[in-house]
Amino acid sequence: MEVPVVEEGKELVKNEEFNVASITEVPASSSSSSSPVIGRFRLNNGVAELRFGEDSESNLLPHFDLRCTQLFKLSQVQSMCIQEASESNKEKTYSRGITIQFRNEEESRAFHCAFDQWKKEVVFQASHLPNGTVLASQSKFDSKIEASSAKMYFHYYGQLLHQQNMLQDYVRTGTYYAAVIENRADFFGRVVVDVGAGSGILSLFAAQAGAKHVYAVEASEMAEYARKLIAGNPILSQRITVIKGKVEEVELPEKADILISEPMGTLLVNERMLESYVIARDRFLVPNGKMFPAVGRIHMAPFSDEYLYIEIANKALFWQQQNYYGVNLTSLHGSAFQGYFSQPVVDAFDPRLLVAPAISHVINFTSIKEEELYDIDIPLKFVSSVGTRIHGLACWFDVLFNGSTVQRWLSTAPGSPTTHWYQLRCVLSQPIYVMPGQEITGRLHLAAHTAQSYTIHLTLSAKTWGPGAEQGGILHTSTGKLDLKEPYYRMSQPQVYPVAQDQQSQQLLQTQDIPILSQDEDGSDLMQQPFQESGAEFNSL
Repeated sequence: MEVPVVEEGKELVKNEEFNVASITEVPASSSSSSSPVIGRFRLNNGVAELRFGEDSESNLLPHFDLRCTQLFKLSQVQSMCIQEASESNKEKTYSRGITIQFRNEEESRAFHCAFDQWKKEVVFQASHLPNGTVLASQSKFDSKIEASSAKMYFHYYGQLLHQQNMLQDYVRTGTYYAAVIENRADFFGRVVVDVGAGSGILSLFAAQAGAKHVYAVEASEMAEYARKLIAGNPILSQRITVIKGKVEEVELPEKADILISEPMGTLLVNERMLESYVIARDRFLVPNGKMFPAVGRIHMAPFSDEYLYIEIANKALFWQQQNYYGVNLTSLHGSAFQGYFSQPVVDAFDPRLLVAPAISHVINFTSIKEEELYDIDIPLKFVSSVGTRIHGLACWFDVLFNGSTVQRWLSTAPGSPTTHWYQLRCVLSQPIYVMPGQEITGRLHLAAHTAQSYTIHLTLSAKTWGPGAEQGGILHTSTGKLDLKEPYYRMSQPQVYPVAQDQQSQQLLQTQDIPILSQDEDGSDLMQQPFQESGAEFNSL
């Protein structure tokens, strides 16, 4: 039927009816109906409602208060309607949920249009105070991320070519597959939420492992491709529901036993999806539920790379021209020089470039608060293994899948099989000199910004002794400010480094392949690890 257009602030029509092929209670109950019913939008004492009945008077089937009801499209002819029941201790519960089967796509579209119009009117009336002041209605995501960044972000991940790039990262995809399939006991018969599902591949893995039901939540247009991919696997698709929307905004009909997600960006935290992962934990996960992955670690070590330093510095030589078509460019050389050093370098480097054993900063996804990811401050302390010039700080990460059966790490370390994340290096515009055994101190500070990334503040210092030095030596310090949003992707072939840069021991990478000691059968008290920590407690999870 034709949906009337209603201007904001004007009264809606009293009743609006739609024919529905059938409805099914979630979970199934006697209120379900396999025969055609009538879906009716109506005003009841000024409250907008959605009621279902087999005739115009029936009140036996479900009814919903539109002020706290959400409607999600599951397919072209099937939707899910759920209603929030209460909110206590910041935890939402839901009184009921139903799946609605339509006879054809046109009737589904008309019903959704009517729902959106009635819902819009409910929000409009509720958000206007008597004096005309409009209350803010932004979601948590929208309030901290600028709209232009979010638009580009969801556009990027809405394209199959980028999903293919991630799927073809066989270290990434293969590790996820192994972590899920090897831990079937965690997934079998459980409810799973796939946070930022993308193509839906992790949802399909969970279904393969025997999940009772998987809710694949994806905010980009990739949700439609995920539906197609999942529908093309009919044995698994019966247990997967794709829901298009942000995890900060969507509602689910039931809590999850397991969250699965791939929320990692460059340096682990880029794109700020870890925050959404934590929000999904707080909104959807049952107490003591599992998270795949459960822990992330950022590893850091100082490095020496003369080739890289010269390559970056030489980029600014263009601005040293004094007669460029008759124009002197030299006044901008200093700004250009600093600008090139404000870009973190993303590439795969030789681990022999590291000049000290790595330290680690641990992020426990199962317990960290979202706000703690806004500002990450990591003290640095290293002991140099060689005498050399230090050109900056090298970083990489790994994540832990803490399965009850098998505990598996996904690593992006230098020297390990290369992933699409590569590694990241923060190059300082002023290198510092160190001697063997010399202590290197500093700080890595990551400050989140609204472009879905971080500003990196790096400080490295080393003391030197010599003529004129006071007691305690002279502290040489170099600082850098870099934007993680704007890296330099350096994907050229690795340099063949001379013997002079070959002196570092292979033992500098000491944070990989560490045995994990499970402390109980379900892995909730996870492990204790013999690596250096910085800025985080990791005695037990």
